[in-house]
Amino acid sequence: MTKIKVCGLTDKENILKVIKLGIDAVGFIMAESKRKVSLDKVENLTEGLPPFIDRVGVVVNPCKQKYNEIIKSNLFDYLQFHGTESLQLIKRSPFKNIKAISISSRDDLSQVKKYEDVIDYFLFDSKTELKRGGTGQKFNWEYLNDIKSKKPFILAGGLGPHNIKEALRIVDPAAVDLNSQIEISPGIKDINLLQETVDIIKRNSN
Repeated sequence: MTKIKVCGLTDKENILKVIKLGIDAVGFIMAESKRKVSLDKVENLTEGLPPFIDRVGVVVNPCKQKYNEIIKSNLFDYLQFHGTESLQLIKRSPFKNIKAISISSRDDLSQVKKYEDVIDYFLFDSKTELKRGGTGQKFNWEYLNDIKSKKPFILAGGLGPHNIKEALRIVDPAAVDLNSQIEISPGIKDINLLQETVDIIKRNSN
């Protein structure tokens, strides 16, 4: 079964509703974003969550002090790196690690080899001139057929009920990352849209 991660969460009541739909992981963005939350906020949002829900912290080139604070907090099961982080920095993480690679052409997949030995999952997202990920847009999923890696990967980028069935057919990822296409407003998920998407995933994943 394809795992489901819902990212960019900012509200406790909304998170509790999201979790009831049977998702596997929740993501919290700690980089510049309309959905940015502080570590203190993450602590509040994750307090009392049920077991077996993975907590993912999303960072972009964190400074040394911020990175140390994140590690010391012990709030996460995974760290998701969206910047140009060094291999040394990723290796320091005591959590499981996800490396996001933003894609606009096949050439962007050349980064896979660099990070393969230090991460647990890749996450493939769309890229525009202004943003790496969080664009609400899809990329050409056919590019992922060229991946030469044994590491499992997460598909992200503009996924919702309108295209998730096609995405699963073309790509067959280990997990999907849902965010902007299932929102009422930045950080607040539309439970009806999310339920519709989750139902499609459960009917169409291996």
